[in-house]
Amino acid sequence: MGKHKKKEEAVFLRKKITLLRAFSLLIGSMVGSGIFISPKGVLKNSGTVGFSLVVWFACGLLSMFGALCYAELGTRITKSGGHYIYILETLGPLPSFLFLWAEFFAIRPANSAVVSLAFGRYLLEPFFAPCAAPVPAVKLISLLGYYAVLTLNSWSVTWSARLQTALSIVKLLALMLIIVPGMMLLAQGHTKNFQDAFDRQSLVPDKLPLAFYAGMFAYSGWFQTSFVREELVRPERNIPLAVIVSVITVIVGYMLTNISYYTALGTQDVLASPAVAVSFVQQACTNLISVVPVLVALSCFGTMNGGILTFSRTLFVASREGQWPPLFSMIHIRRHTPLPAVMLMFPLVTAMVCIGDIYHLLNFFSFSRWLFIGLATLGLIVHRYRHPELQSPFKVPLFVPVSFTIICLFTVAMSIYSDPVNISIGCTMVLSGFPVYYLVIQRKMSNRCHRLLYYLTHKLQLLLEVVQQEIKTY
Repeated sequence: MGKHKKKEEAVFLRKKITLLRAFSLLIGSMVGSGIFISPKGVLKNSGTVGFSLVVWFACGLLSMFGALCYAELGTRITKSGGHYIYILETLGPLPSFLFLWAEFFAIRPANSAVVSLAFGRYLLEPFFAPCAAPVPAVKLISLLGYYAVLTLNSWSVTWSARLQTALSIVKLLALMLIIVPGMMLLAQGHTKNFQDAFDRQSLVPDKLPLAFYAGMFAYSGWFQTSFVREELVRPERNIPLAVIVSVITVIVGYMLTNISYYTALGTQDVLASPAVAVSFVQQACTNLISVVPVLVALSCFGTMNGGILTFSRTLFVASREGQWPPLFSMIHIRRHTPLPAVMLMFPLVTAMVCIGDIYHLLNFFSFSRWLFIGLATLGLIVHRYRHPELQSPFKVPLFVPVSFTIICLFTVAMSIYSDPVNISIGCTMVLSGFPVYYLVIQRKMSNRCHRLLYYLTHKLQLLLEVVQQEIKTY
């Protein structure tokens, strides 16, 4: 009885994510702004309706391969942290720190800014139609939405998970409100936009990596359960099950949604639209014109929630592994949330929302993200080779991680030619982590710096009411 009471009072991250919540986390993270923004990016860089649909399906298949690799990694490596911990455990501390550096200063803030800007744009769309919403108003609403999710994740893991479950239902409803009218139009013979769907004259091969980036952005989120591995109930069973069911659901939903778009909108309509889902509703189902934008905005809200819930665990684990300041591996004494790690994204996301362009941001962070995802799945191959004796409860055929890794790294290499300016920025961001690693992580800290860090950590610890985790969860 005494031991049970002591565990109840101890400060650590509880296992509160069930199979349903894991499924909701994945659906809620994948179905966000991407399917409502990316059709424009995929079509622009693939050239035609037919090739864009091929890209969407290929991105879904590639996502399934990646998700299966991460499911196996999640059963082999018992720590939370996603990409970071997989790269650290398989390829070593330097590449894992470079990922952490790029993720914190480029990938995650840019991703969060893209989603929050989409949230603001869609939420305000009905109030300003047929005109575009003013940019300052969009940015203000985007930031308010992001701050609301940040506050919720600081307050309660349980309520964040419950919100994610509710918003996952809203996301699927939003897709259905596009799919059903689109399929009805298709059944009535609205197929003119599918004529010459595979016109090769419109295909620009060197732009295809950018089309894949836009499509993979829409599917991104299939890796989210790996970030909260220590908080999952029965992870050996629930990670593979949640991943397979959710990715198949999203592939089917995305294909039907894109077909529905093209039944009502031509190529030029999609390319000219600032909000493809709203343009579709205006053409196909005018009585839903005020409903769909709000549902899309709520979808983006769920993606923001899932992103904060998971990335805060990366900072938490990195701090625990000694590659980030110790304050960020601390947990609130009453709320049992990683409060410092949750709050850290506040300044960078605010800056990117205020100054960033939504489509430039997409290419800016995609290079870094897919480089490190490719390295993580390469790490799976390395881990199998180094530990043949390890019996994993879930194992994928070798060609899955090999093919996924090759495609990821090849797409990253091709994108340097397709968009050299943004890719150069992303590459510079990654490489800038080298001197920081050798000067701060590898080099022993001076006594003066150590005392200053201890003093600041102690004061912030008292202010935020946080302590180190008291029970090992991995």
